[in-house]
Amino acid sequence: MDQTVRIETAPPMEFFREAVDGAIARQRVETSAESACYLTQLLDRFIRPGTLYNEAGVAPDQPLAMLFCRALKSEGRQRFLRLKLTGDVALFVSGFFASSRKLVSCDYYGRLGGQAYGTLSQEHQFLNELFAELALKFARFADVLSEVSEQCSLADDRDLLRLYERWLQTGSVRSARLLREQGVPVVPVSDAVH
Repeated sequence: MDQTVRIETAPPMEFFREAVDGAIARQRVETSAESACYLTQLLDRFIRPGTLYNEAGVAPDQPLAMLFCRALKSEGRQRFLRLKLTGDVALFVSGFFASSRKLVSCDYYGRLGGQAYGTLSQEHQFLNELFAELALKFARFADVLSEVSEQCSLADDRDLLRLYERWLQTGSVRSARLLREQGVPVVPVSDAVH
């Protein structure tokens, strides 16, 4: 007798929407519905990243700084797509793979991604509020994606040393909270003496 077990799964978009909305709520990130939707769609698009790179006309292995420079030298739709890809890759990597960044700091990704989104907000009147919010809250949104990553078991930010390094590099509110939950006393970045 064949006893096939059928497992029902939610489509990726639905899973990501619930994960993003939950992370935003738990972290108390004030955001627009458009930005929350954008984060959900970003995760869904990175299931098939080749399409993103093909659309922008760039190689997937191109360093982020080179992609950003090519975007700034481009015009029209290519400029838009390359700036958007720069911001999206930076946000995805700094959030989803924060604990695995060794050679390049999360701050690097935050600056490039924030700059790409900021440029888009200045150049595209229709989407300026969305891209301005993505630029302004880049680090908070990276924290949201980091939490989603943990839910997917693709990152291990539970390692206190890596979590502490992330907090030192980014001043992440979420990382500070997680460290305090683990008994590590941390001073909020705004209160720290430099």
